[in-house]
Amino acid sequence: MTLETLQAEVMRLSPADRANLLDRLIASLDVDAGVEAAWDELADQREQELAVGATAAVAFDLAIARLEARFPG
Repeated sequence: MTLETLQAEVMRLSPADRANLLDRLIASLDVDAGVEAAWDELADQREQELAVGATAAVAFDLAIARLEARFPG
């Protein structure tokens, strides 16, 4: 099967099924389970900090502007 044929078949799926397939494909590229576990732990920690008010959320636009200022180009 060619990539083009496969893509045409995938595009016939519902948006939800395509999203599920995308998640699975991305997960298949993650070869270091330790790194993924560390990111999951950090995300959980940050979510908890937000929930208890230990840290404040930053608006998306402001976060992007800060990153662009720090890493131009």
